[in-house]
Amino acid sequence: MSRIAPLEPPYAPEIGEQFDRIMRGAPPLMLFRVVAGHARAWDKFRAGSLLDRGPLSLREREIVIDRTCARTGCEYEWGVHVSTFAKAAHLTDEQVRASVLEGADAPCWSAAEQALIAAVDALHVRATLSADEFKALASHYDDTKILESMLLCGFYHTVSYLANGLDLPLEANAARFPLAGAASTFSVVPANAGTHTP
Repeated sequence: MSRIAPLEPPYAPEIGEQFDRIMRGAPPLMLFRVVAGHARAWDKFRAGSLLDRGPLSLREREIVIDRTCARTGCEYEWGVHVSTFAKAAHLTDEQVRASVLEGADAPCWSAAEQALIAAVDALHVRATLSADEFKALASHYDDTKILESMLLCGFYHTVSYLANGLDLPLEANAARFPLAGAASTFSVVPANAGTHTP
């Protein structure tokens, strides 16, 4: 269970409508249920969302999010995004695995994607990009896409801090981090498979 109690149904009508809009009728994620119990945090959290149709393709967006969550050790959010978006983003099992276990230069990525992942890694480790890293990124992406990538990195650091700091249990239908040396299988783990411990 979360370190801060989540909202339990029945939800207030306004919150229920917001959950339905975000989740498209599916039950709300534990993260949303916790944050929604605190009006200011919920308003700010929803205002920062970058899951609309922005300048990045779905694939580019999900590469940034998956890598950011992998680097922060946030299996909760990584798993939600892999389960929800990996197929639509045309991420292969090899690429999903590489988002956690391999360097930015993994051969499963295109040159543009390698530059994008290297930028995510640099921002995570040093909170900046070197001149060479920025040049590599700019050789594939325009300024608007670069800014969006940076915003995504920052927002998903926040999401990771929340999920990890609250010790959220993994969502039942979410993917799990791959194990080094294990076969690449990103199937759903049964609901009774345990919880995340950072």
